[in-house]
Amino acid sequence: YTTRSIITAEFLRQVRMMKAVVVEATGGVEVLQYKNHEAPPQFSPQNKALVKNEYAGLNFIDTYHRSGLYPRELSPFILGQEGGGVIEGLPNDVDSDHLGFKVGDRVVYGAFGSYAEYTSVPLDKLVPVPDDMDMKTAIACMTQGLTAHYLSSSVGASIAKEGDWVLVYGVGSGTGQWTSQMCKLQGYKVIGTTSKGKVSDNINNAKSAFGCDELIILENATGKSYADYTSVDISSKVMDITDGKGCKLIIDGIGKDTYEISLQCLAKRGLFVSFGNASGAVPAFPVLRLLPQSAYMTRPKLNDYVATREELLERAKDVFTWVKEGKLNIVIDRVFELEQVRAAHEYLENGGAKGKVLLKL
Repeated sequence: YTTRSIITAEFLRQVRMMKAVVVEATGGVEVLQYKNHEAPPQFSPQNKALVKNEYAGLNFIDTYHRSGLYPRELSPFILGQEGGGVIEGLPNDVDSDHLGFKVGDRVVYGAFGSYAEYTSVPLDKLVPVPDDMDMKTAIACMTQGLTAHYLSSSVGASIAKEGDWVLVYGVGSGTGQWTSQMCKLQGYKVIGTTSKGKVSDNINNAKSAFGCDELIILENATGKSYADYTSVDISSKVMDITDGKGCKLIIDGIGKDTYEISLQCLAKRGLFVSFGNASGAVPAFPVLRLLPQSAYMTRPKLNDYVATREELLERAKDVFTWVKEGKLNIVIDRVFELEQVRAAHEYLENGGAKGKVLLKL
């Protein structure tokens, strides 16, 4: 095909069949189908760009979409909601400046359908990749980096102050690894948890790499993406570390296995942030559970914290800048070929990841 400055019907026909990972029925990794797939109807010229993907990011939310925990409206659907590559086409609209984008620009994005050679992405979801940053790092900064940014700088900003203790689960990989480091940049004192398998022999090196003042090391949970949270009395350790005061901010992406611990570790007027379900969804519990500490709880999601283009670009700029300045330790753990998608999901869900996992297109 020929690179074009606009999307035309002829061009769309040329890329209509592509390699993609398709889900026709939700379930385990066996439902992931790597196949030739007809470009979906949302390949529309209006307000969208056609991106030729170089990599797609793998995130836990992809496993939730695959399993049906978070239902997707379309069926079948192309999995993934994070990717990056080069703009191949732009809308045929002479009155639009296309938000300053041009064909050939390197971009990253958060939008459905990234496990594919091509993705049709709303223009306002595109983020330009800095000239001095490689594509793998830029994609790693998106879902996990932006999530960590809002968790550390926005959600608890009116509750936790500089010098307060915060508890972050799962700092050995994924979003927890980003969040603990960004909490340190906010001036918080950070208690992190992680499994033995993600810690080197030198605990001080691990604290530094993960951005923690204190690190609680747990036993590995065989075949799970998270540690064995019954192996250590976390609440007692947290209370010892904080002189019995607890944590003003608790950032919990584990879910079902840790929410009770989180409630026990809260300081007076502290905030429990539940943002993930690695061990399963948090069950309903009586609001009176918050009474002893006059505590707060929230269950946020990224889209509401990048609700405008201005907010998306502002957060992305911060994350890119911190990475380039060496203030964040970014780990690209594994890169799988797209056809290895089942192995990639198993790797993530079995707790093997020690950083960002990517799929190469």
